[in-house]
Amino acid sequence: MIDLAARCLVIGICCVVTTPAAAQVRSSPEEVPSVGSLFSGLPGDFVQLASLRTVVLLGSGGALAVAVSPRDAELTRRAAASGMLEEVLDGGEVLGDGALHAGGAFATYALGRLAHSPRFASAGARLVRAQLLNAGLTHALKFAVNRERPGSGRYSFPSGHSSASFATATIVQREFGWKAGLVAYAAATYVATSRMSENSHYASDVIFGAAVGIASAYAVRFESASGRVTVSPFASPGRRGIAITIVSRR
Repeated sequence: MIDLAARCLVIGICCVVTTPAAAQVRSSPEEVPSVGSLFSGLPGDFVQLASLRTVVLLGSGGALAVAVSPRDAELTRRAAASGMLEEVLDGGEVLGDGALHAGGAFATYALGRLAHSPRFASAGARLVRAQLLNAGLTHALKFAVNRERPGSGRYSFPSGHSSASFATATIVQREFGWKAGLVAYAAATYVATSRMSENSHYASDVIFGAAVGIASAYAVRFESASGRVTVSPFASPGRRGIAITIVSRR
């Protein structure tokens, strides 16, 4: 059953990678995105969570999480019992913190604006949108499921550290290609594994958290505030008026 669910997750990721919206080559925006644009498109981002791409990702992640769940306690116990593993993965607590990812996203956007770099400002804007969307979805699920943590505490499912890390990794991969993406995904995997070694989450928590983060990043649709508006009069037999044309740039 676990093998079948793992195949489902691989198929889901392949569907995302091969879809046109996930193409690695894209034109850079011509202008730095506005501050207001960071938030104005969030409702549309939430709507995109219902797209086929994100549904496949979330469904695949959910299937794998369900398949692993019977061994949740055993897998977490083994990870937490390894003193060497726990010590090596200590940094995951800080590296995967949602506040750090959100702060880094805003910092990337701000630095891109200060440097007048549309590419980095746009990447920062997408990071901000992905983190906001991911935080909303992750915390909604946490409160709805209200799962007890393996150590102590509540709101174990899904792992917020995992979802934030994989959201960042997915945006990095989409913006800067697979070389940068592999490093970012390796860091995200490090964070997810650390949540088990710290006895803070079960395996199913981090698996579905990763799926939530990836889906959140692919749901982001960013349109810059830049564009061109033309106003021109027109006249035809029996009709007169003004034509307004709005051309927006993605």
